[in-house]
Amino acid sequence: MKIVISGFYGLGNTGDEAILDSMIDNLRSSLDEPDLTVFSLSPDETASKHSVTSIYRGWRHDFKKKVRALREADLLLSGGGGLLQDTYPTRIIFGPLPYYLLIVLLAKLCGTKVMFFSQGVGPVTSKYGKLLMRMFGNLADFITVRDDYSKNYLHDLKVTRPKTVVTADIVFAYQGRDDDACVESLPIKRDDSLVGISVRPWFEETRYQKEMALLVDRLIKEHGVTPVFIPMEGEHDASVSRTIQGHMEHGDKTYVLGTDFTPNQYLQFMKHCDTVIGMRLHALIFATLASVPYAGISYDKKVESLAKRTGMWDYSTTLEEFTADDLYPKVAQILENHDALSDELDQERAALREQALQNLELMKKHFVK
Repeated sequence: MKIVISGFYGLGNTGDEAILDSMIDNLRSSLDEPDLTVFSLSPDETASKHSVTSIYRGWRHDFKKKVRALREADLLLSGGGGLLQDTYPTRIIFGPLPYYLLIVLLAKLCGTKVMFFSQGVGPVTSKYGKLLMRMFGNLADFITVRDDYSKNYLHDLKVTRPKTVVTADIVFAYQGRDDDACVESLPIKRDDSLVGISVRPWFEETRYQKEMALLVDRLIKEHGVTPVFIPMEGEHDASVSRTIQGHMEHGDKTYVLGTDFTPNQYLQFMKHCDTVIGMRLHALIFATLASVPYAGISYDKKVESLAKRTGMWDYSTTLEEFTADDLYPKVAQILENHDALSDELDQERAALREQALQNLELMKKHFVK
């Protein structure tokens, strides 16, 4: 079976690269020698890492190769991840929403079936974005989404023709391997109490950075923890992490992991943490995979949806409401009740893995002859 995969790949985002890892590994486990092609911004790197065919994803290069790949394919998998949104600037054919939907249109013009795979949807707030979704979202032959919020959002956008099924983010089916490169890169002791921290830039918002500095300082002083920042999107996240360190009284007692570790290495690092405080969705998914209880800071509904689904919303907050004074007692409660919360999260993790694997089962049911 020939499959083309379209998503936010080859751009150095750990969460999206984990999605691609999970998709490829599980496609190969589920199908008999699938022929996989990935549209990537770094096609040579993607091809080498995954032993797949990879084509430059941008419109200005290799257009004929993309058309040829789609013509020869049995199926386009659009996803996973939060592709269908217009948070970032959207113009006629520029921006994530027009790009991914035009790939769908191109696939249909080539006579290829389309599945939105394990997608998170929204926000789509512009009139143009909503029009694109009505016009091109309904071209899909089948849709799986990672949460109820996304399914309801599609309905509100009038994407109703294809059947939509709620599953779970495909990263919950991640096939990890032991690798302690992250831990070994740090000058820490084996018995240190590690707290993983995942932050990200968010447009012009900076207030949360000073609040995070106050929170981490207090955790160091009152719990003796060793905070470690985990840059899930390379230098973008590392830069914010260093800014927070600069706001701290005890910033010299924190560490920022290197930006060149693999998704699996970041995941394996989470297993050494007592808790994770995170903004990035896939940092919190990694924490769930490691059965590490977490406090989420929701800058987007997808983070809130995950925290509610895993039973961790009581220990989380929104970016708008986040203060050190509010989140500190929640993190302290996690540390105090770590073992019980870890056991509960482990049960949720197992259930979410089964739901993630449904993405593959539904794909085979609808598209494999």
